[in-house]
Amino acid sequence: MTLATQHDSGQSSLPAAGSAAPPRPPGAGPASAPATRIAIHNLTVHYGTFCAVRNVTLDIPANQVTAIIGPSGCGKSTVVRSLNRMTDLVPGARVSGEAILDGENILRPEVDVVNVRRRIGMVFQRPNPFPKSIYDNVAYGPRLHGVRDRDLDEVVERTLRGAALWDEVKDKLHQSALALSGGQQQRLCIARAMAVEPEVILMDEPASAIDPIGTLRIEELIADLRATYTIVIVTHNMQQASRVSDVTAFFTMDEDRAGYMVEFGPTIEIFTNPRNQLTEDYVSGRFG
Repeated sequence: MTLATQHDSGQSSLPAAGSAAPPRPPGAGPASAPATRIAIHNLTVHYGTFCAVRNVTLDIPANQVTAIIGPSGCGKSTVVRSLNRMTDLVPGARVSGEAILDGENILRPEVDVVNVRRRIGMVFQRPNPFPKSIYDNVAYGPRLHGVRDRDLDEVVERTLRGAALWDEVKDKLHQSALALSGGQQQRLCIARAMAVEPEVILMDEPASAIDPIGTLRIEELIADLRATYTIVIVTHNMQQASRVSDVTAFFTMDEDRAGYMVEFGPTIEIFTNPRNQLTEDYVSGRFG
């Protein structure tokens, strides 16, 4: 099957596969202060009576990669899942505070959750493609949001190119996505998130379950995508955080095991000249 290779440039906000991100030294942060994409104020999440994370205030910059690092159990994943409203699915979960996206607090109960998840895509730790064809995995979201079948070929090709996967799968689009390698499956999941053209992509340890070659491809893809998307990545791998991110937030937990943010700043400063002793101890390997 040959999909369309020409499309109206006004219809696509996706970068071509392999396109370079704006040149910046890795981890140096933006040359000038970028606009804020999501402004988080006093975010607190409870699971029943347990406070998982408390009083997080953080401005996530637009078209940058924000890394969230810290020891296990400090609330990193809870923060990103709350932005995608995944916490709504957890019995007993309560979220307070604000997360402002385009002037709207997306944490309010009355906000359309389906629309939030279209605007804020999520990629999980383990690849989770649908038990469908490669084509149908990418087409699923656009179909759900009303894209006509005759336009889907273009969407699927454009998105797979943007996810640096097209050349590997173009001759087997109607084969099961479950037959792909782990790294390919994860890039397919990123493509699935990209297909509805979100503003933000959240990645919860996206490379932790795949091999080193697959990890490298994911990191290269993140570098390409930041020109078009705002990306937040949770990672336990500090080398990865230093390689791929512009800014980094360090979280830890208090005596009650409630997570909180200790420090936030340009990645190069967090790793070479942190302001807080807790941060220095963590990035130097003294604990965590």
